[in-house]
Amino acid sequence: MEYVDDFLEDWPESLDIFGSIWLDALGVSTAVEDWSICLNLVEHLCLDLLGQLDFLLEHRVCHHESLTSACSVITMSGAALAVVVVVVFLLALYLLQRYGDLRGQQRMVLLGTLLSWYLCFLIVFILPLDVSTTIYKQCVLDNEHHPTSLAPARHTNKTGASSSLYPTVSVPKVCEEPWSYIPDGVLPVLWRVVYWTSQFLTWLLLPFMQSYARSGAFSRVGKIKTALIENAIYYGTYLLIFISLLIYVAAHPQWQLTWTELQTIGITAANTWGLFLLVLLLGYGLVEIPRSYWLSSCHGYLLTKTYFKAAKMATEKAEAEENLADVMEEVAAVHESVRYNHSLRKCVDTILTKCPTEYQNQMGSDVESSCGEQNVIPTKRSLVNLHKKVISAVQRHGQTQVQWWILLDQAFHLEDVAKSQSSPTRLFVHSSSSQYHGWIHSCIYTPTVEWYWECMFRRGFYRLLAVLLGLLSAVVVWSECTFFSTHPVLSLFAVFIQMAEKQYNYICIEMACFVSILFLCVCVYSTVFRIRVFNYYYLVPHHQTDAYSLQFSGMLFCRLTPPLCLNFLGLIHMDSAISHQDRIQTSYTSIMGSMHLLSFISDGFYIYYPMLILLLCFATSYNLGSRCLNIVGFHQYITDDDLTSDLVDEGKELIRRERRKRQKTEDAENRRWALRERYGAQGTGGRTRVGYTELKDNQNSPVTEIRRTGFTVTRRDRDTEEQQTALLQDDSSDEGSPNKRHTGGRYLSLSPSQTGIFDDV
Repeated sequence: MEYVDDFLEDWPESLDIFGSIWLDALGVSTAVEDWSICLNLVEHLCLDLLGQLDFLLEHRVCHHESLTSACSVITMSGAALAVVVVVVFLLALYLLQRYGDLRGQQRMVLLGTLLSWYLCFLIVFILPLDVSTTIYKQCVLDNEHHPTSLAPARHTNKTGASSSLYPTVSVPKVCEEPWSYIPDGVLPVLWRVVYWTSQFLTWLLLPFMQSYARSGAFSRVGKIKTALIENAIYYGTYLLIFISLLIYVAAHPQWQLTWTELQTIGITAANTWGLFLLVLLLGYGLVEIPRSYWLSSCHGYLLTKTYFKAAKMATEKAEAEENLADVMEEVAAVHESVRYNHSLRKCVDTILTKCPTEYQNQMGSDVESSCGEQNVIPTKRSLVNLHKKVISAVQRHGQTQVQWWILLDQAFHLEDVAKSQSSPTRLFVHSSSSQYHGWIHSCIYTPTVEWYWECMFRRGFYRLLAVLLGLLSAVVVWSECTFFSTHPVLSLFAVFIQMAEKQYNYICIEMACFVSILFLCVCVYSTVFRIRVFNYYYLVPHHQTDAYSLQFSGMLFCRLTPPLCLNFLGLIHMDSAISHQDRIQTSYTSIMGSMHLLSFISDGFYIYYPMLILLLCFATSYNLGSRCLNIVGFHQYITDDDLTSDLVDEGKELIRRERRKRQKTEDAENRRWALRERYGAQGTGGRTRVGYTELKDNQNSPVTEIRRTGFTVTRRDRDTEEQQTALLQDDSSDEGSPNKRHTGGRYLSLSPSQTGIFDDV
């Protein structure tokens, strides 16, 4: 900067030298008679040059002064990325804590599931930042190729005619850097790590861990052997598909097989499989989610559907109890036949540790009172199969118990809402005095606030939310059917992004991308959480999901998320393989390789197959899938079906019966508390009377104390260890039968708490 100042101070001397050099360069002789004309020409040129230098100098100074703000922007973008990473991890951990058993299940199962969920959610949350960064880079590239002409900052006193003779300097327009700009080289490395780790989990590790967790073998070697055998067919199928694609590429005369092309073929095959399943799940969620909120605003519909669920759950609960009793009979027979000095006794003891405590105690007493009858000695293979059956039966029994109590709470609450709607005092009245003793309900969510929410505002809020979600669904369906059209642009998502791009409003770009992709993920992921494949795959809240279902959900997320993100980039015309536009690719798209390698997929399947969403939405809106399942024998809630009406009546009677039982339990509890307050201070006699009264009540209702505990904890889902234990214990005996009641006070998971990573499931 000092040499520029010196030049400005001594510009007359520099003018003579510069004028001579300039005239020589122009071929003008210094002996021209009208030297003043040449001198004026040189003066104009130099003044024009100095004006441009002054402008560039001011721009340079401003640039130096903006270094501090640039550093702050970089710090802000790093902080935003760090916040996203932490928030996504907490979200994945919360979902795992809600559906999985953090204390009882294997560490490798929990780690694999958590990592798969975390990586998939991370892609969804960081992709909007990648889009805004790519748009900024595209702006910089466009300005380099098409600079904007700027007038000089310093003007002379000469006439406009003479000043217009001299050209101006074209200075590129400075693009505004987004607040969340991520420096070059960060996102490509991040996407490679995230993508290939998730693919390793979904195609190799999680399938192996599924077979390992479901194996009934009694040793690690046996479990590993079983997992390898079961996955041989699984891996062989995908290997056959890959070899077929490999032969197709090798036979093509224009392609040469390189490592990059093989990598692209593998990615394309995985994304094609994921897109096939993605469209099915998305078509269901786009209709079901808005409709579920609209129907949830109707109190009568919710209560009727709860009665229907109660009838179905009672049947499942009875089947689970019968299945558990049958399996326990087999275990008892094996327990009697295999004595303590037998070589298979260790395997039998391992099976016994997975049985409920009451059954273990009963088997012990039966063995002591038995006459020594010798049964047939089982084989090692039969014990492995029995071990697997015990794990499944105990897990299924625990799931039905917890779901039954949660369903009862929902039914009782809806009935309370129906009774409170006509309350003249505008106070929400609960049918049970043991409900809601937390500080939130005593200070914030008071009976008055609860009445206004449940009886007045909830209906309007849910309907407004349903309308907004319905509009989003319509936008998604329209964009999925028209995203391939770039001239004109018909995809509404692409229209929104391009309008914000013209204004360089990066916050609007990121918010539009985040809301759009989040809605797509909710539609797809909610279907994954709702879907049920018999009893093999079923995500159950309150820590009741087995290891197989957790890992299967992780596999689905890892396979659905990459094609979902590519589909979203196609909707906003940021994927050149679909939009065929000459633009800078996002860092996420760059790791996928060129989809043009398989043109019949990029130009055919990726464009026309998503249009199937329109047909799936039509089928879901008319409940065609539910009607087909109802015909096959899987009862679904259909309003105009006679079988549904019968199940609703049956469920209503079951809820009434359970309410009477619970009321008797609360009355007995109130009597006990009254006797404690009345005779608690009168010494031994009073305590004896209280004890007699408690014994008498327990004889009339042997499971009242267990039910009361489970009822209270299920409603509020408290975090203390004692209440969680009471919630998840096996308290299924409705008739008071002691041989079907489990009060062990522990999680009903696939395994007890183990110290080793690969300990027995």
